Amino acid sequence: MSKELIDLVNNLGQPRVLVVGDAMMDRYVWGDAERISQEAPVILLRADRREERLGGASSVATMLRALGAKVMLAGIVGNDHDGGRIRQMLTDLSIDHEAVITDVGRPSTVKERYVGRAQHRHPQQMIRVDFEDRRAISDTIRQQILNVVQSQLKHTDIVLISDYDKGVCTPGLLSTIIDAARTKGIRVVADPIRGHDYRKYHGCSAITPNRLEAGLATGRELNDMNEVWLAANHLQEKLDLEAAIITLDKDGMAMKHRDGRAKHLPTRPRQVYDITGAGDMVMSVLGLALAAGFDYEPAIQLANIAGGLEVEKIGVATLTRDEILRDLLSPTHASVTGTNKTLSLEALLQEIDYRRRLGQRVVFTNGCFDVLHAGHVQYLQESRAQGDLLVVGLNSDTSVRALKGKTRPVQPLSARSVVLAALQAVDFVTVFDELTPMHLIQAIKPDVLVKGSDYSKEEIVGSQLVESYGGRVHLANLHHGHSTTLILERMRAA
Repeated sequence: MSKELIDLVNNLGQPRVLVVGDAMMDRYVWGDAERISQEAPVILLRADRREERLGGASSVATMLRALGAKVMLAGIVGNDHDGGRIRQMLTDLSIDHEAVITDVGRPSTVKERYVGRAQHRHPQQMIRVDFEDRRAISDTIRQQILNVVQSQLKHTDIVLISDYDKGVCTPGLLSTIIDAARTKGIRVVADPIRGHDYRKYHGCSAITPNRLEAGLATGRELNDMNEVWLAANHLQEKLDLEAAIITLDKDGMAMKHRDGRAKHLPTRPRQVYDITGAGDMVMSVLGLALAAGFDYEPAIQLANIAGGLEVEKIGVATLTRDEILRDLLSPTHASVTGTNKTLSLEALLQEIDYRRRLGQRVVFTNGCFDVLHAGHVQYLQESRAQGDLLVVGLNSDTSVRALKGKTRPVQPLSARSVVLAALQAVDFVTVFDELTPMHLIQAIKPDVLVKGSDYSKEEIVGSQLVESYGGRVHLANLHHGHSTTLILERMRAA
């Protein structure tokens, strides 16, 4: 599946996304939480940095922009300094905010977070202060938003509703937008509020409530998958959705589709630092993938990965396509062990192409690796340290016999490749039949070619080629006392 998701990321294009919802500012005050105040039993934060980021629906717009989408935001700001800052930040990010209307009757929504470091270590959020007015927008403001949105729908690939319950996403506004989008064949995906009444999302293509939100909306406690499926089915049917998608934190996501599909799409465990923004990231990537024409299942899988990467960051942070690709290409994500690391040359070249797009340096070495020993492991670790990924050219059984004689290899190719690929230092293994790996070196064009220091540079196959295009040759240290021949002699003597 990693290959499919990598192709998805590489083919996202630049969809045009309309985000409708509550624009806001996320302000962070960072500092050291040094001691308890003498004035009251509270922590004293010695502030050293202030940061502003777009939040709410404007955070979704920001995330989409960082992922390469063309974005228009529809919502409101106040006639105040923070409203001006929100507009300026949107302009700086090339996010169209023609449909962001100034409401002189309310302040801009601001969430101010105070983040403290204990003994200069990992930061933790201490308190959040909200400045907001949650009244529903007036009919006049609603119509001003609709005038712009309806004129822009013909240029839109998907509509995302980011509802933070700050007054923008009224039933009247949403029903008009949903109906207009459906008439034009445009999907609408909503990230709903926490509450019991979801009627205003009727007719959306999909909604993405979390476990708690879906439970409140359906009157259920989603403590097991049976309850999850009952809730998803209820939402899908009652709201006439194409798909009900329930996010299940560490358990991934569950989707109930109109066509009868019921899929639980798990996610891998992550080191969770801050869940802030994870829902927005899931919404952004899901919408982006759907807008690019992909089906729900791969879109949800990609959103799972992006949401997981988001919780590894502090606060509401953006991701790039390159960051998602790096995660998809990591052995941790792909669960790449054993023969799954052993690739044909064609498949290997495709993997290397992906890595080079991310700026990674490719290291190549080769050998028989017949009876793997400590010297081999140290050699491969040193090889891996020369770049970002290590490719090992492994002699086939025919090639080993031609080099070492009829009694070798002791271990057949199938065993040698599995043991070699199981090493953490080795990223990929590819097999060759020839006496030398020259054709592999010509095809791979490694940035670094590694061989043992018992060779001179002039003796190393491919060294002149690698240096001709600016690569380098590394002579790895030999660790005396370790050799396959010596080990086999000891075994015979025993």
